[in-house]
Amino acid sequence: MVRLSPEKYPQIVAISHQAARPGRFAEMPAALAGSVRQALASAGISRLYSHQARAFELASAGRNVAVTTASASGKSLCFNLPVLDRLAGDDRSRALYLYPTKALTQDQVRKLQALRLPFARPAVYDGDTPAAHRPQIRKRANILLTNPDMLHVGILPHRDAWEDFFFNLKYVVIDEAHSYRGVFGSGVANVIRRLRRVASFYGASPVFVLTTATIANPAELASALTGMDFELVSGDGSPSGERQIVFWNPPLLDESLGIRKSTFGESSLLLAELLKKKARTIVFTRTRKGTELVYKYARGLLEDGQPELAGAIAPYRGGYTPGQRRQIEKALFDGELLGVVSTSALELGIDVGGIDAVISATFPGTVASLLQQWGRAGRGGQQSLAVFIAGIDALDQYFMTHPEQLLERDVEAAILDFSNEQIFAGHLKAAAFEAPLTPVDSAFFGPEMAAAAGRLADAGELRQTGDSFTWAKPEFPAAAVSLRSSSADSFTIVEQGTGNIMGQVEAERAFIFVHPGAVYLHLGETYQVDRLDLAGRVALVKPVLVDYYTQPKKETDVEIEERTLLRRAGGVELSFGRLLVTEQVTAFQKKQLTDNQVLEIIELELPAQNFRTEGLWFTLPEEIVGAVEPQDLPGGLHGAEHGLIALLPLFAMCDRWDIGGLSTEFQWQTGGPSIFIYDGHPGGIGITRAGFHRFEELVAEARQLIESCPCQTGCPSCIQSPKCGNLNEPLSKQGAISLLAGVGGN
Repeated sequence: MVRLSPEKYPQIVAISHQAARPGRFAEMPAALAGSVRQALASAGISRLYSHQARAFELASAGRNVAVTTASASGKSLCFNLPVLDRLAGDDRSRALYLYPTKALTQDQVRKLQALRLPFARPAVYDGDTPAAHRPQIRKRANILLTNPDMLHVGILPHRDAWEDFFFNLKYVVIDEAHSYRGVFGSGVANVIRRLRRVASFYGASPVFVLTTATIANPAELASALTGMDFELVSGDGSPSGERQIVFWNPPLLDESLGIRKSTFGESSLLLAELLKKKARTIVFTRTRKGTELVYKYARGLLEDGQPELAGAIAPYRGGYTPGQRRQIEKALFDGELLGVVSTSALELGIDVGGIDAVISATFPGTVASLLQQWGRAGRGGQQSLAVFIAGIDALDQYFMTHPEQLLERDVEAAILDFSNEQIFAGHLKAAAFEAPLTPVDSAFFGPEMAAAAGRLADAGELRQTGDSFTWAKPEFPAAAVSLRSSSADSFTIVEQGTGNIMGQVEAERAFIFVHPGAVYLHLGETYQVDRLDLAGRVALVKPVLVDYYTQPKKETDVEIEERTLLRRAGGVELSFGRLLVTEQVTAFQKKQLTDNQVLEIIELELPAQNFRTEGLWFTLPEEIVGAVEPQDLPGGLHGAEHGLIALLPLFAMCDRWDIGGLSTEFQWQTGGPSIFIYDGHPGGIGITRAGFHRFEELVAEARQLIESCPCQTGCPSCIQSPKCGNLNEPLSKQGAISLLAGVGGN
């Protein structure tokens, strides 16, 4: 097995070893159909891991099951066994499998087809499925593999065409359920409730089986997603091999400014080295552009030294055609590829087998995701290598100086809020289109359904007749409800000249991401916003070749509408509640891609926008403020806010871009210097609620992050933020440290 040493690679700042773990096994259940047992034996499976046997026992008994075990632990059999056992007795039964990515769907189809069971008829039904094949799939398939988007707009609104499917629906499988969190998870939770409701019209009450990575709250997430109770299966019976874990920090180029060598360059260098040693390797990046760059650099290095290896690597990301994706997947599964560079599309439970090493190019955002990536290697007890290559982001650098904080910390909790007012309203409209809403539907949508439906009726969206609500408009409501947006109002991004629709962005965030002149990335290509049509809700973009990116400057104001929670936390009174956030984008910077230098600042004239959300806030008493030099107070408040936002994703599975903040020397409602941190999505989705409950830990780690950074005055590795609306001015590193020490009670 390949091992890395700091003697050869001085970029290595820490090394850890994970011991091998033996497997815990169980005999094949006596109740399992003989045909399924025989198919498994032909595939070389004569016994089960303990968690697989337990999941089969519970699901076969009609219990909803949530399975949480490590990557590559055989979770697929946890749901395939009860489903196949059911079909062996009655092939008219139906099962619905939901996956967050198309790659996962294709992987599962291969597994099912490999068993060669004549009564199992799996079929993929997603955006890549040819229209001509769809009627036959609806009629014949008894294992339907799809994604939440297709269920949302392509199946539930057309339930009349799926009567036989819903009438015979016995199992619903939600694989990689930890993917459904935040805004996306909140939307999917509403789709699942609509699914349960539609199934009930046909007398179906399917058993749910959810699988998830190791997260802090698997049973709670399963219940939040579905509105049902679950039995938890958490004891991982699969074996794991010894693993070397390497923390790799790109060398500093300028210590005072915190500038380091490129993460992409370091990743491609190490990838090429591992491939030369014939170690099958996956590199994970956070962006499509990063995927293409690492692939390009690594291929160039190999062509110079060992050109025969250059053709043995490939990039993998969203945006490719279905044919391109299938070709890369097949080459990977067949062992033809020695290396692959991927976005999170391959992070989830795809069985690629025989992977020796994983390189995580920057922290993927959560500990759970990082463990998922590392789990792609070492399947079946083989030894493996896991490398975390840091970026200049504050969180990455925090882990480089405190690797134990990553290795020893608990995984995060997945958070969603299906009752977010705006998300909930959109799905109630879609449900009313599928069938009139009546009081009995509160069993699916909760006690707040009646009041929400009444508000929609008052707005003319629904028509009320007695205690029943029906859809009141001619258009198709589900098509207007995005699963990835909490807002009913959005801007459509359209390519100028071709008219191609490239995506949507919430109206409340449109001025930040698609303001006039903004550089916008899509499928790894660079576009620039040529015009923003406020009335038509359209952003027109054109392809460009530029060597800069853009960062908006905005003014933010926060008004407290309601305080719902209050407690003493360290040296401050900590509040949580409803906030009205007003933002106005006033300008944007053009910044050089290579060194982040400001090229130009361009003024903008855009109207102010506001949205309601939830957040936490605290006011700093005089004894804390007095410890800071007056000239350092504004920058200290600002730096402390950035530090708290940088580390909040460790306590709630989210991205820093999902969080907003404001620091001010005086807020008219609090009467003093205050810091606000709020959910960046309208209505709120539970992110800052997690921060409220774990505030003391958050403050302590933010202070440690800033104190341990070797820079002099603050840099991207501690208090500078890539999303700062004030363009990182003013900032005071020492002021932030002093304030956080006081807030923490020290």
